[in-house]
Amino acid sequence: MQVPLLDLKAQYQTIRKKVLAQINEVLDSQQCIGGPKVEQLEKEIADLCGCRYAVGVSSGTDALLNSLMSLEIGPGDEVITTPFTFFATAGGIARVGAKPVFVDIDPATFNIDPALIEPAVTRRTKAIMPVHLFGQMADMDPIMRLAGQASLAVIEDAAQAISAVYKGRRAGSIGTCGCFSFFPSKNLGGIGDGGMIVTNDEALSERMRIMRNHGSQPKYFHKYIGGNFRLDPIQAAALLVKLPCLEQWSQARRKNAAFYTRRFQGTPVQTPLISENCISIFNQYVIRVPRRDELAAYLKKNQIGCEIYYPIPLHLQECFTYLGGKPGDFPEAEKAAKEVLALPIYPELTDEMKEYVVNTILDFFS
Repeated sequence: MQVPLLDLKAQYQTIRKKVLAQINEVLDSQQCIGGPKVEQLEKEIADLCGCRYAVGVSSGTDALLNSLMSLEIGPGDEVITTPFTFFATAGGIARVGAKPVFVDIDPATFNIDPALIEPAVTRRTKAIMPVHLFGQMADMDPIMRLAGQASLAVIEDAAQAISAVYKGRRAGSIGTCGCFSFFPSKNLGGIGDGGMIVTNDEALSERMRIMRNHGSQPKYFHKYIGGNFRLDPIQAAALLVKLPCLEQWSQARRKNAAFYTRRFQGTPVQTPLISENCISIFNQYVIRVPRRDELAAYLKKNQIGCEIYYPIPLHLQECFTYLGGKPGDFPEAEKAAKEVLALPIYPELTDEMKEYVVNTILDFFS
């Protein structure tokens, strides 16, 4: 049996006619930059997140970059974040000329450990960038308390966590702003790159809108040095079809996660721990196992898709050598990088497929 890590074709077949109809509306209108589809998606995402404003952008990476630029974070500034995340988190900080300052993770949730943030704050610190990894939100209350005491911005990297919940509040709605990715593999994925920023700060949202269009307002009059961060209306059209399905798809992922967690009890497989304060959307279902690399090879040999998120913590990446990071600096992140493995979790998995994944893993350890 073949079980891919993700099967986008299976999802697409259920919504194909609606997606094509929405895209044809954009093509027939020939309003190929901005327009009503983008505006409608912004409104619906803002409503979903419980925020007043949403700004469509070209990718999750550009959502982070636009947020940093709009908050005037740049050379000489520091932003505290996690070393155990996708590259774009720290990459955006570095691209604006600021310094990424890493602190270790909570080994139970893989998210940034709030207790370690305060010792990392200096007079140069301008923001904290928690990541809601794998679909579960970081512990935001202590982060927000510290940010308030130190007058720091909080940029939620919610690329993997759209509609996730922490103490009754949605991802993106707690910090200064929240950043989402619509990369095709996300729970709410487009048909290419796309992203969104949400905020309750009207002035900040207006600056972000100007910043996404080369800092221009009005046209050809440049208030800021911005970028080309616009969300494509064809992406917005596809996302408008998918958005009403998001909760159903996330519920299916939670159901699949519960199946795995139940079946792996009493085995060498350490399953994800979801905080009682959180509702995860399981963008990934990530286990921790001994002999991880051997297991990954065994699964692939048996035609089961899997992925390592992430094999090298950011402080050990070659491009960040200048920060002076070395092995042992963040032991929990480094340990996780050696043990984590993501399994297929997408909504269209059948019971037979899930049983095959579980039985293959148990066969490996037997």
